Amino acid sequence: MKKILLTAALVILTLSASAQSKHLTFKGVPIDGPRKTFIDNMKQKGFEYAGNQEDISILTGDFAGYKNCIIGVTTLKNKDLVSTIAVIFPSKDTWSALESDYDNLKEMLTIKYGKPANEVSEWVNCNPRDDKDKMYQLGMDRCKYGASFETDLGSIEVMISHTDFSNCCVILRYVDKINGDAVMAAAIDDL
Repeated sequence: MKKILLTAALVILTLSASAQSKHLTFKGVPIDGPRKTFIDNMKQKGFEYAGNQEDISILTGDFAGYKNCIIGVTTLKNKDLVSTIAVIFPSKDTWSALESDYDNLKEMLTIKYGKPANEVSEWVNCNPRDDKDKMYQLGMDRCKYGASFETDLGSIEVMISHTDFSNCCVILRYVDKINGDAVMAAAIDDL
């Protein structure tokens, strides 16, 4: 009887580990399951829950060697299933500081996931003259600067962006493949 129970326990653990490995992870936690469970797991990792803003749960904390990051947790539309995590790094006042953060994070991602699948660094309908002009053009949405890394479990994107005209930052986004595909299927159903 003990042998049967032990075998059953091993099968359950194997299935559980297999289910977890099907999802992209953030700080070792699968990007899956109910929002509250994911947030509770992030609290155990040292993040603080800061509340909700529209349909995004906000956490704050240190990430990848950067202090005071903002983490956004989103779920599937009309379903409590975590699908995307975004990290907003502290804002910078100069293009050179933004580019330095971006290059640092891209290098770390390249070490972990390999060469980016896609990469873009271009100015749209402009040719900025200096650091100050680059910041202005970024705030006006005339800059595309990012890289994406594809895995079997999902994608990771790093980009220079802004949350408003003067709050320019690097953003890192994790999109779980299974739950991301479910988001796409729900959107297609809306059409």
